[in-house]
Amino acid sequence: MSTLPDDPRLDLARTVAAEAAVLASAYFANLAMLAIEEKRGGQDVVSEADREVEALIYRRIMETFPDDGFLGEETGLTPGTSGNVWVVDPIDGTSCFLHGLPDWCISIALVQGDEIRFGIIHQPTSGEVFVAAKGHGAFLNDAPIRVDASATLQTGLLALGANGRIPPRMVADFARRLLEAGGMFYRNGSGALMLAYVACGRLAAYYEPHINSWDCMAGLCLIREAGGWTNDFAADGDLLADDRIIAATPGAREELLALVAATEAAAS
Repeated sequence: MSTLPDDPRLDLARTVAAEAAVLASAYFANLAMLAIEEKRGGQDVVSEADREVEALIYRRIMETFPDDGFLGEETGLTPGTSGNVWVVDPIDGTSCFLHGLPDWCISIALVQGDEIRFGIIHQPTSGEVFVAAKGHGAFLNDAPIRVDASATLQTGLLALGANGRIPPRMVADFARRLLEAGGMFYRNGSGALMLAYVACGRLAAYYEPHINSWDCMAGLCLIREAGGWTNDFAADGDLLADDRIIAATPGAREELLALVAATEAAAS
């Protein structure tokens, strides 16, 4: 059985994710007092909780590894000189968080060059902590996890990501094609959590035509280490550029790629 490596950055990430979960949970327990701002519209918002949780994570990392880079959803990119970049979403699923729903998490990944060294997804409302390190496997609350290798689009659920930067017609067209193929879609508002659910066998696949690196880098590491397949997200190394994400179990991959190809061809 694989075990996680002895890595001071990974140890720090696990500690900081737990500290961030405590702070985020305190805000979650007192939502009526939160200051909220719109980014691009009513479905794309940021709160005081997002900013303060990210500030905590940034401060704790920089105290120990001041030469590392840091890319956070709320503060953008702070370049470093070590070759390591922390990619952080302080609260993935902000809309769920602000509506009192449990589907939100803290997502932390460490990227070195074109490689994701490790990823952590911590969901305070469930107590579930997903951790993966390249070459060392994936774990949920310290127990090894694997994708459901037998799941297909007909026997499993596909997570479908959507946001204001994706044409609604494209999302609807993909959903139609999936349903006509005998599949079913699922969505909870947190891309990071849905990727973690693919990694632990709850979901068969994930597709989103547009996603940011802070939403998915930890989840990509989890799926790859759990035996799943993903596309080569941000293949050019540009963590600031958005990209599509496709992830699947071995049994769902080929049919998912065919549905994506048909949907994207129709949208072009």
